[in-house]
Amino acid sequence: MDIQAISAIILYIAATFALAANVFNIFSEFSKIKWFILFFGLIALVLHAEILYQSIFMQPGLNFGFFIAISVIAWLVALIVLILSFNQPIQQLLLVFYPIAAITIFLEQFIEAERLLTQEPSMGLRIHMILSICAYSLLMIGTLQALLLALQEKLIKTKQVYKVIDVLPPLEVMEKLLIQIIVVGFFLLSLSLITGVVFVYDIYEQHLTHKTVLSALAWFIYAILLWGRWFLGWRGRRIINWVIGGFISLLLAYTGSKFILEFILHRV
Repeated sequence: MDIQAISAIILYIAATFALAANVFNIFSEFSKIKWFILFFGLIALVLHAEILYQSIFMQPGLNFGFFIAISVIAWLVALIVLILSFNQPIQQLLLVFYPIAAITIFLEQFIEAERLLTQEPSMGLRIHMILSICAYSLLMIGTLQALLLALQEKLIKTKQVYKVIDVLPPLEVMEKLLIQIIVVGFFLLSLSLITGVVFVYDIYEQHLTHKTVLSALAWFIYAILLWGRWFLGWRGRRIINWVIGGFISLLLAYTGSKFILEFILHRV
């Protein structure tokens, strides 16, 4: 592991501890220095981006191996949450996503899983890939938001007092934010499926049948979720269950299928 990767991991860990100190009001003097948290996170993300660039753009072609793809998603999720946290109460999510990003750097560096594309993808295919990654990243954020909402509901109903309740926004705000994230993620997923139909010419030859079916299933699950929310007034646990169900389908479509192809079937 090179010095750049080690530095990025250390900075992600430092950002996690600084954020925890701020969120849970530990070491009050230190937790007031909010720029410290931003500084650690931004530098870690910049280093992570440079590592990804070096890993993806290789001399024979583009490397889209399993762990590199996971690392890209983790980087993008952390970046999106950091940006959104400036005007949305989701900063706490970084306590999970920063360590995940650090772990993906470690795995990418130590486990070789090359998937070289020697032929440059077309502009349309690049757009499809970017939309897919962005949709997956946003819906992953929504899933963690849903899990936090479920935890918050459970603790409130059981009348158990924990510090986590104090640092989370009210249930109504959490649920509203969840729906907003899902709406944007659903829109990007829709564009991803459309561009996939237009620009991916042979899903059978490229072993994308299962991915396409599972992605379409996820789209239907999220569509039913939003329909139930807007027309039937679904709230709480019902929304949470549908969010988790949709993401499980996406997880199998993207990372599950990619893992099977590269590590079990050994196909690129």
